[in-house]
Amino acid sequence: MRNIISMLFVILLLGTPLAKAQVGNTAVPFLMIAPDSRATGMGNTGVALADNPSATFWNPAGLSFQKGSKASFTHAEWLANFNADLFYDYLVGSYHIKDIGTFGASITYLNLGEQIHTGDSPEPLGRFKSYQFAVGISYGLKINDNWGLGTGVRYVRSSLYDGTAGGRSISPGTSFGVDIAAMYRSDRFASIFEGSDAFFSAGINISNMGRSLNYSEEGEKDPLPTVLRFGWAFTTELGAAGHHTLTFANDFSKLMVRADKKAGPVEALFTSWGSLERQTGQGTTVTLSTLQQFMVGVGLEYWYDNLFSLRSGYYYEDPHNGNREFLTLGAGVHYKFIGVNFSYIYAVEEQHPLANTTRFGLILDL
Repeated sequence: MRNIISMLFVILLLGTPLAKAQVGNTAVPFLMIAPDSRATGMGNTGVALADNPSATFWNPAGLSFQKGSKASFTHAEWLANFNADLFYDYLVGSYHIKDIGTFGASITYLNLGEQIHTGDSPEPLGRFKSYQFAVGISYGLKINDNWGLGTGVRYVRSSLYDGTAGGRSISPGTSFGVDIAAMYRSDRFASIFEGSDAFFSAGINISNMGRSLNYSEEGEKDPLPTVLRFGWAFTTELGAAGHHTLTFANDFSKLMVRADKKAGPVEALFTSWGSLERQTGQGTTVTLSTLQQFMVGVGLEYWYDNLFSLRSGYYYEDPHNGNREFLTLGAGVHYKFIGVNFSYIYAVEEQHPLANTTRFGLILDL
């Protein structure tokens, strides 16, 4: 049983910063980690922006407005305050085909480090490594000048342990997730700043709809973290010369938790809107309203001459629905075909697992 306890520790360690109160309801919460430094620096807002290859995560419909081919890579030391030897990598690319649409492909990898294998006694029997990854493809189609549709599918594999523990045969869990998305981008219109232009965008994405995942035939199945995300963004030039640009973004997201784990992913889209009971760390039960189940992010981005950017943002969850509350900072440099982005999380709560998390991202315009 020590093996099982070890695996549960890994799961809880992973779930704490992502969905502290939700980890018992979904599997593989690593699919909820915001992958790119730009959106992270803007308070985890991206569903209405989605103007780089990371649209495969935020909103596949954003691919429909992208031309050419691009690639991006992000690396983050995960839960750095714990010195747990965890890291997160995200590699994504996009490619536009004239009159057909834009395709995207991504690889997400979370290294969970090395664990000690023990039996009934504390004596170590060996070591094993744990990891989770997802490989996905996405597609965006522009149906007119203002509207785009998108979809995606990903294969998910979670290898926490492979062997026998507590009389059970445990193996990596696998599943497939599907995304459905849409995006609207307005025509350019006169900004409030004289002689400059502005535009508005909005997006919606339902991600990770798929069958439940489990690690043994005897174990209980847990659903994928299906997420509904929608939001808006407003971008304006700050003068007629167009050297200065400002973007405001606002995202709302909700984990479509299945009260009945036997319910299918589509059914959960309709049955997860009521109040929801949560177990607190003190052994008591709280009831969350539908509004309390939403996660909110707001972000601001400034660009100078499309060369240098500064970003900031704020992210909030209800204390009983994840309890993530943090400020974000970010910056980026883009010159010709290459760009570098950086983001930093400042947690409002002391000793929060996400405190001081940094991400570095590289983007290539091929």
